[in-house]
Amino acid sequence: MWLKFLLNENKMHVQSDLQHHASSSDLGRALCIITGASRGFGRTVAKELSLRVKPGSAFVLVARSESELQTLRAELAESDAGRAGLEVRYVATDLGLTEGLEKVTKAVQEAASELIEHVLLVNNAGKSPVFTEMAEVNSYLSFNVSSVLCLTARILQAFPQRPGLRRTIVNISSLCALKPFPSWVLYCAGKAARDMIFKVLAEEQPDLRVLSYAPGPLDTDMQLEARSKSGDATLRKSFNEMFTRGQLVSCEESCNKLTKLLMEDSYTSGAHIDFYDI
Repeated sequence: MWLKFLLNENKMHVQSDLQHHASSSDLGRALCIITGASRGFGRTVAKELSLRVKPGSAFVLVARSESELQTLRAELAESDAGRAGLEVRYVATDLGLTEGLEKVTKAVQEAASELIEHVLLVNNAGKSPVFTEMAEVNSYLSFNVSSVLCLTARILQAFPQRPGLRRTIVNISSLCALKPFPSWVLYCAGKAARDMIFKVLAEEQPDLRVLSYAPGPLDTDMQLEARSKSGDATLRKSFNEMFTRGQLVSCEESCNKLTKLLMEDSYTSGAHIDFYDI
């Protein structure tokens, strides 16, 4: 009941089957909020989605690194989408803090217009865990779980259901949400918690489109860290073998599959879908 409490909305339940949208060539005139957008998969998502929205769309990019966000905003402004009128804003902040959530909410509301047809939130931000002290555990869960829940609630509160408005929430998940990995207790727990949050959301808000997408073993800085610093020797060996055999997935390849899911819009709301399922 978390979202009902946070949103305080009086909503009418509509059968989700009636809300599915037919596959189309674009995502409409969209307001896209992408967290963890400064690098890796989040950066790739921002660039790919910019190709799939109509003129008049707006992006709000969120991460902690201002310099990388500035670079991405400049790239998007100079792209075909930027020249066609895509508005790009960024918020450099820590989503684990209340003031960070407030900054993002304000930026999103300022970027919105009455012409927006689709609100799309991609919850991608995350950080590697440490768990030697209680404060570190609390900080990790605040950033990776609590902030996701609260930001989602704030966005849905700011954009309640109305005729003609699509609302889509994407949770960037992981195989770790389903399978335990030795020495990755916090990462697995955080991803599992996020998946369940969005399963509940899909049940409570049948008008929404909710997707947990596991992007596969991405070739990113986090994977490099996993290969070199994972506490379990067997897990480190497995990751290094994947790297040596060329089995890691590029951000571009995985993002193409996510985009395909969003464009076709035929997934079951609340589902966990893996890169290898598509």
